[in-house]
Formats: sequence, C-alpha cells, structure tokens
Amino acid sequence: MIDHDRLFKELLSTFFVEFLDLFLPQVASQIDRDSIQFLPQEVFTDVTSGERKEIDLLAQVRYQQQETYFLIHVENQSSTQSEFPKRMFKYFARLLEKYDLPIYPVVIFSFDEPLRAEPQNYRITFADLNVLEFQFAAIQLNRLSWRDYLTQPNPVAAALMAKMNIPASERPFVKAECLRLLATLKLDPARMQLISGFVDTYLRLDPMEEQAFQTVIDTMGLAQREEIMEIVTSWEQKAAQKTREEIALNLLQREMVIEEVAQVTGLNIEQVQELQAQVSQENQSQ
Repeated sequence: MIDHDRLFKELLSTFFVEFLDLFLPQVASQIDRDSIQFLPQEVFTDVTSGERKEIDLLAQVRYQQQETYFLIHVENQSSTQSEFPKRMFKYFARLLEKYDLPIYPVVIFSFDEPLRAEPQNYRITFADLNVLEFQFAAIQLNRLSWRDYLTQPNPVAAALMAKMNIPASERPFVKAECLRLLATLKLDPARMQLISGFVDTYLRLDPMEEQAFQTVIDTMGLAQREEIMEIVTSWEQKAAQKTREEIALNLLQREMVIEEVAQVTGLNIEQVQELQAQVSQENQSQ
C-alpha cells in the first residue's frame, strides 16, 4: 500500500515555497519566505466516529514587511469522500480556536478517479439565513494537464506531473519528461532522490511501457540522457536492495544464522543484524 499522506507531506514540506510559487502565486507573493515555520502535527478526534485524524501540513508565515502572521493548512486527499468539505471546516474551526490566527486552507485532490470537479466549500443555510459559507483552495491533479507544467523550472512540477491527467498511452513519455525536468534543476542528491522516488512510485511502468520510456530517453541529448540513466540506475539499485532485505527477513524468520544469511543475500553482517533485531521485535509484539 502506498502511504500517500507521507509522500505528499515529505514533498510539500521540503519544497513548500516552490509549491506556493507553482499553485498559489498570489499567496507566495505576500509572505516573508524566511518566516515559514512548520507547526507540530495536530491530531483531532472525531467525536461522532471516534476516529483520530491528523492534519497533513500546517505552516505559520508572516506577511511581507509586517508583524502579522497567518497559517497555511495543506491537506492531501487521496480518495473522494462526500463528507470531506465538512471535515476541512472542522479542522479550520479547531485550528482557529487553538491559534487565533487567520487560516488559508488548501486541499490537493490526488486521486486518479473520478474526474468530476470536487466540491471546495461547506455551507449551512436556511430559507431565511445563510449561516456559513466556508471555502478552501482546491488543486485537483487529475483535472490538470501535465503539458501545462512541462516547462516549469520547479521541483514540485517535476513530481506532481506524475499525478496529473495522463492518457494511458502517454505514461512512458510523462515519466521521461518528469526526469528530464528534474535533471535540469540541479538539486542536491537527497532532494533529487525525493522527487525521483515520488515519480517512480506513481508512474510504475510495465515491460512494454519501459521499452517506450527507454525510446524517449534515447532521443534526448547526451548530457540529459546520462543524468536520467543515473536516476534510473539508482531505482534499480534500491529495488535490488529491497529484494535482498526481503529474502534475508524470510531466512531469519526460518532461524538461519546471520553469517549464512549474509553470504546468501550479499548483505553485510551489520545490515543482517539490523534485520534480525526487526524480526525479534516483531516476534515479541505478537
């Protein structure tokens, strides 16, 4: 199962300013970028259902050349839910009560289907009275064309193109273009890995698509092709490492000695010992 909330939170917290520049330029133009402070994870209990809900991202920012602060609340929604606008209002109300600051609420709808526009407001009205009209900014990725972001020199564009409206036949081309854009940004290795991992998670290709992906890369210039192939090689190395660890875990669960597991899998002793500790912890919890 893909942990959508974790992936999006990691992406947006790392590239928060770039996210604002790309999707909320009016907000980005108003804030002091050096003032951004991410606030602790907020956990709310839904009284009616008893479920615990965690908000995804909450940032405190200051207006330019002012001492006035406000909050930006960003929520990723990976599935369609009829009650979601009400939940966003509940978050808004509880955050307002706690921090007593203006709040700019933003939702990223990241599901693939349905394609219909999601509601972005919650209202309570009577025949003679409009009690509440709550709205939030909505970014529905499956209604955005990836081609509109192809030339944006922005790491968030390189990542989120992978979740936009992509015809099935264009998936290999989009993956190649995401990596081409990423290669032009010259990020440090950790941030490069974050974006490339995000793209690979959401654009997993079958063998036929992999061939088409390679064909697209072959048409690029030598420098870009080499940088992209470095990214692809790192994916392959990670996949191979994960496979070795899974094999090692199975062998350790069968009580094979550490030295033999290391010899069979090619992992070093320290790596196998860490996996052994994981197995022991899982056995104790059962």
